Amino acid sequence: MSGKPAAVRAPAASAGPERAARPARAGRPVQPVARAVLRPADEFAANEARAYDLLGGARLIKRRPASRGEVHALLVDGMPYAVLFHLTSGIRALAEQDVFNVVGISERTLRRQKDTPRKTMPADLASRTWLFAETLAKAAEVFGSREDAERWMSGAVMGLDGARPIELMRTVQGAELVNEFLVRLEHGVYT
Repeated sequence: MSGKPAAVRAPAASAGPERAARPARAGRPVQPVARAVLRPADEFAANEARAYDLLGGARLIKRRPASRGEVHALLVDGMPYAVLFHLTSGIRALAEQDVFNVVGISERTLRRQKDTPRKTMPADLASRTWLFAETLAKAAEVFGSREDAERWMSGAVMGLDGARPIELMRTVQGAELVNEFLVRLEHGVYT
């Protein structure tokens, strides 16, 4: 064995022109697919840092998580409701009710919690809040500003079958669709 993968080996002498071109093409699609699916760790870290900042940063969260594992621990240990108040206070182009639907809290419950902003949120609410902040941060990076990202999230998007990203964000699966679409936009793939 030569040690080379089959797709890189030189074609046999008897192969026609169409076979000679095949190995070169066969190797190309693998790299772009891998890059689109496997984002570098530093890109994840940068987006988590932007989400951390959207949620109030060091002022409201004890320390910046350095990994997905630390984000998980932070969410399980509990983030204060003040984080959610900070996030929603900066919303300009999204309807408040849409944001409440995404994180899964009623306006009335949120109003009651304003009296105790240091009280910790349940893990599921903290998780949805973090996911929303991460997605909003990613959209702000792609579209250039938080306000443009919010406007995009509130409008129908052809690449998401005409759905509004903010409505898709109500489920984990919908949030995955939105985040995958943002990655495609970032890499210039619009369909």
